[in-house]
Amino acid sequence: MSAWARLMQVCGGLAAVIVGLLVVMVCWDVVARNLGAKSLPWILEVTEYALPLATFLAAPWLMHRNEHVRLDLLANALSPRSLARIERTAAAVCLAVSAVIVWYSIAVIIDARRVSALVMKTLIFPEWWLFVPVPICFTLLALECARRVIWPAPVHESAAAAGLPVPGEREEPSR
Repeated sequence: MSAWARLMQVCGGLAAVIVGLLVVMVCWDVVARNLGAKSLPWILEVTEYALPLATFLAAPWLMHRNEHVRLDLLANALSPRSLARIERTAAAVCLAVSAVIVWYSIAVIIDARRVSALVMKTLIFPEWWLFVPVPICFTLLALECARRVIWPAPVHESAAAAGLPVPGEREEPSR
């Protein structure tokens, strides 16, 4: 497994751990409140911050695994070659959008640091901390999209991921 594939696995693993921890924390909060125990006041706030983080971490991993959102109707209507061309174009658009998000998120971090903005809820911390994962995760997504533009997945991989019959493969008979 290449270093890039391992990095993508780490992104997916971190996203899963974050979601798992959120499930445990929210369940704890619900049970504690229903039993009259003291709940932790910061759980809702941490959930608000962690959900986007898990999403940002999962995006490059899903793109790497070719498990991102796609239109099955369109994929079923196109030939594998046309599908591959559209996927390459979509990767180029995703690359451009990711690059813009990286650029503006860095500008937001710089601005938040310059004005010393604080998040003042249950937890108090510098606002720029919230934005640090954005350029990191979108840079990873942009690099994965660039990889797909330069070295697109073979047609049979794109077709299989879209649920289309793979050219040259026989379907197993139903029993």
